[in-house]
Amino acid sequence: MFAISRTVLAVEPANEANCVAVADDHERLVCYDAFARRHATKLTEKPLKQLGAPRPPEATLSGGPLTSLSARWELERETKQGTWLIRPYEPMFILPARYSDNPNDLPQSPSRPAPFAVPLKNTEIEFQLSMKVKAAENLFGSHADLWFAYTQQSHWQAYNSKKVTTPLGKLSTSSLFRETDYNPQMFVTFPTHYDLAGLTGRFINVGLWHQSNGNGDPASRSWNRVFALFGFERGDFALYVRPWIRLPEPSSDDDNHDIVHYEGYGDVTGIYQWGRQEFSLLGRLNGGHYGLQGTWAFPIGGRLRGYVKATSGYSETLIDYNWRQNTVGVGVLLVDWL
Repeated sequence: MFAISRTVLAVEPANEANCVAVADDHERLVCYDAFARRHATKLTEKPLKQLGAPRPPEATLSGGPLTSLSARWELERETKQGTWLIRPYEPMFILPARYSDNPNDLPQSPSRPAPFAVPLKNTEIEFQLSMKVKAAENLFGSHADLWFAYTQQSHWQAYNSKKVTTPLGKLSTSSLFRETDYNPQMFVTFPTHYDLAGLTGRFINVGLWHQSNGNGDPASRSWNRVFALFGFERGDFALYVRPWIRLPEPSSDDDNHDIVHYEGYGDVTGIYQWGRQEFSLLGRLNGGHYGLQGTWAFPIGGRLRGYVKATSGYSETLIDYNWRQNTVGVGVLLVDWL
């Protein structure tokens, strides 16, 4: 019996089924120890993957593949990382050179007309921070998790040294932060598994979404939404479908009552990984008001990757929600989509 159990361990990798079949108490304990060590190694590798480091293909304890969405959203029991640990959410990047063919010198909304124009440079710096933290997991007797997320996108006129004369006197635009959008969210992630048009539905997020730029009148912009995010994947391709509904607010407090005419009622993002390169395309369409964003991430040395981001249409930022422009930026990517 002792010899047979050693043969089983030598031929087959340690897992729960094999360990149960070992009759000898000592050998069964050795099997469980080997299984625990192998499982712990997998869990320690996952944060590196979330930060963009390469990771070899793995399998879940149930025998299915451990996919990018599994690791990113902790959809299975073995991918859970616990609560109150900061994880990546949307991409984090720095673009030292972001060019616009039509800068918005006079940002206005129907309820907040601007009194004068501020001359802007076509080229500025753009960067984005984005993270999420899990507040509770395994809700409702399932693998559902409660998350809080925060994304901040800033546009810095670092190369601008102009001055302008206004009714308020001479105003310097030297290196001003033209726009910073603040985007806190709260949502619950429900793991799913169904097939739709050749894709596998992996999760649904349902939650609340606030977005504002923190400015005073007349440059103040803000709105609140209820949203759902449907995550699909197939191989190296992932698809996010995100519909939303704007929450009403008093007209006296509404900075941009026509924003849904430009932002629409949802967006769709496709993401494709090819080795260490990643491509994404985000699109919104609402009548004649569209918004497109494409990105390309590529390795440039070690874990550092270059990043190209291009946009066309409306709503690239909150202050520009009703302004049409084309932009392209080049820089480095710190955290990717997947």
